Amino acid sequence: MPRKIIATDKAPKAIGPYSQGNILECKQLVFVSGQIAIDPATGIMSQGDITEQTHRVLKNVTAVLEAAGSGLDRVVKTTVYLKDFDDFQAMNEVHMQYFSKNFPARATCEVARLPKDALVEIEAIGYIE
Repeated sequence: MPRKIIATDKAPKAIGPYSQGNILECKQLVFVSGQIAIDPATGIMSQGDITEQTHRVLKNVTAVLEAAGSGLDRVVKTTVYLKDFDDFQAMNEVHMQYFSKNFPARATCEVARLPKDALVEIEAIGYIE
């Protein structure tokens, strides 16, 4: 496996489904642009709550990764942009359903506004073996 999870007691432990860091030895990286909750079949933005939108976003991230020959199990870093940081826990619960072990490194921040007034946007970096 070209990926090693970094865990040290000399830095704060992860407080969610993410790793302190990853070491990666691979030939190709996949950079997934920020995805929002647009249904690719209809082109319509989800009007659902943070839970529904996070599911759609992670399905979109998965589709881009798979089109590149990768997958969620090969994601080493995500960045999550939230319209309202009060949605963090609900987003985090969905995130754990898609990343259940060997969590990627992650940053999460609140932003003033997202495209199409989305509640969440997620970008990812993965690899191809």
